Amino acid sequence: MLMLKLLVIPGFLLLISLAGKRWGPSVAGWLSGLPVVVGPILLFLAIEQGQAFAAQSAMAALSAMFAMIAFCVTYAQVAQRAKWPLALTISLLVWALVAVVLSLLPPSLPLSVIAAATALLAAPHLFPAVQPIVSGPAPKSDKLLLRMIAGALLTLAVTWLASTVGDRWSGLLAVFPVLGSVMAVFSQQTRGPAFTAALLRATATGMYSFSAFCLVVTLTLPSMGMMGFGVGVAVSVAMLGVTRRLLAKPAPQATRSTISNE
Repeated sequence: MLMLKLLVIPGFLLLISLAGKRWGPSVAGWLSGLPVVVGPILLFLAIEQGQAFAAQSAMAALSAMFAMIAFCVTYAQVAQRAKWPLALTISLLVWALVAVVLSLLPPSLPLSVIAAATALLAAPHLFPAVQPIVSGPAPKSDKLLLRMIAGALLTLAVTWLASTVGDRWSGLLAVFPVLGSVMAVFSQQTRGPAFTAALLRATATGMYSFSAFCLVVTLTLPSMGMMGFGVGVAVSVAMLGVTRRLLAKPAPQATRSTISNE
């Protein structure tokens, strides 16, 4: 089981990173909406803590879309005016504040759906209106190893803490923006703030797929058992195809912005 935790998520991250190299960062951000982190975490929770525990964690993860998109929007906005240490600090504080508020709400599927839907619908209007110029040499390193290690450590931490923090915080922590932080910081350092905003905007678009997975797992796991994960993956992939059209839409009133290293 330990080897699976150490290999499954890093393997998914490797595939996403290779796709990003082939088709660009917007595609990588969009593909990160697939439940490549929360899916394995919820699966391990179902195996180790029980299916009812995992279903409640999935419901909490669904509500955590609000915190995740708040992180993406905050980082994108602050990065236009400050370097990455300040952008990362402020955005993580925003995530933590929203997560604490969500943890205080009574467990409720309707509330989780409302929180996720509100964040997803509002996100396109909250990102900075910039259009990055992506020409120029690509960076030599994308810190792939760091991303893979972060994913493995997140899986180990959440599954290890699950029996202590309970199903609600297990779900919230499964959506902690470890990978989003790595991608955002690296993008700002190497491609500039406009490029970073485009990446995070694509990530928020991909979150429709993530939300669909969490919703389906919450609904099907108690009745269908582990087959619920298969249904969740199928719906998630289908939703990713739907959001491809949203990804193609340009940012509203975009202005050209050259890339500058921060």
